[in-house]
Amino acid sequence: MTDKFEFLHDCVERALKGGADHADIYLQSGEGHSAHYEDGRIDEISSSASDGTGCRIISCGRTFYSHTPGCTPSHVSSSFKECAEAAAVCDINASASFSPLLEAGAPISPPALDFFKEIDSSLKKKTSLIRQISYRYTLSHKRIAVIKPDGGTAFDTRFYSSFAVQVIAEKNGLLQTGGERRCFSLPEKDFWGSSAPMDVAEKALMRALLMLDAKPCPAGVMNVLMDGEAGGTIIHEACGHGLEADIVEKDHSVYRGRTGQKVARECVTMVDDATLPGLYGSFSCDDEGTPAQRTVLIENGILKRYMTDVLSARLYGLPLTGNGRRESYRCIPLPRMSNTFLMPGSDDFDTMLEKTGSGLYVKKMGGGEVDPTSGDFVFYITEGYLIEKGRITTPVRGAILTGNGPRALANISALGHNLTMDPGICGKSGQGVPVTDGQPSMLIEGLTVGGSEV
Repeated sequence: MTDKFEFLHDCVERALKGGADHADIYLQSGEGHSAHYEDGRIDEISSSASDGTGCRIISCGRTFYSHTPGCTPSHVSSSFKECAEAAAVCDINASASFSPLLEAGAPISPPALDFFKEIDSSLKKKTSLIRQISYRYTLSHKRIAVIKPDGGTAFDTRFYSSFAVQVIAEKNGLLQTGGERRCFSLPEKDFWGSSAPMDVAEKALMRALLMLDAKPCPAGVMNVLMDGEAGGTIIHEACGHGLEADIVEKDHSVYRGRTGQKVARECVTMVDDATLPGLYGSFSCDDEGTPAQRTVLIENGILKRYMTDVLSARLYGLPLTGNGRRESYRCIPLPRMSNTFLMPGSDDFDTMLEKTGSGLYVKKMGGGEVDPTSGDFVFYITEGYLIEKGRITTPVRGAILTGNGPRALANISALGHNLTMDPGICGKSGQGVPVTDGQPSMLIEGLTVGGSEV
């Protein structure tokens, strides 16, 4: 233990001796830069600092939380004192020290902006159908320290880089939107690799133009073949949230009380793994200081485990999985997914197409809604095609998938070997955290497709 953290450990120890069931202190220091380019010009440039402290005490089944900007001993003692007084567990002496306990590390430079104009001009030369293009480039860096009740201190350093493009195209009065993004937990120097901003922009444009010429999607119950690039949305939303321990217990998830039972086809193995290098949902330890780990949630169709944080593991007698995550020091940790995906299978894509017969091929998913209590979902398709006689044919627009998460898992009849990861921001209880969802190509039999065909 370093000397500068002794006072913090003393605060936690005094709370525990005063009757608290759990106490911890979360320190955060970092910075970020964001640039937004739209209508041929830079629309917004912003920079931010994110230094702060969050203090938590759990006592008699209740959680007490206090937070403050800054992470000096003075900030921490003031915040912890407020929390301890509310929990009535101990008195804390104020500190007069204003030396930062956690340094942000080497500053990161704002993103270079010269390329915006170049790719915007190049994209607009490709077609006269473009009505608007917007770009957002974000870089951030965060260091955290967690003062744990066992006397240890956990540290993590995280870099986030993201680039997103949205294109709106119009033809004969019809507007269609295409989007694409690239997000990794990497510093900018490692972010692009062999890719370039133009690659992201061209994918977004292709998607918008494709949907302009697509025909309205027919409706009905049909087989749905989802590409690995579809994004894992159905896994994340319809299944993943229902396996977070607080939702399992408080909201009576459809998966409640089903560990050890069959909840999917034998070919389905679902994993949450925060240890995968560079993925958007990766970390060394979670926001409670628990080391990151690989958690098998469903194995060969059998439900094995829920995702937990400290509180849910304590309340419900579950193993701690290292999924306690928070958006910032202002927020209490919750059980959250990290990188959640289905393990690939061994089915060949052409064989899966042939098995589909007639149905819908989903190349890219959009947003949607899900009820974790029942598992019922509604998802929008941003790029889809009809499958006729085992062949991908006409692009369609306006397709909506409706169904039930557990039933969808039970109806997966084939899984490809092309596991693809798709990043994003997951929202829960007003907090957003970086995640990655993944899936191989998968054939789901008997999904209800809502269409726009008249």
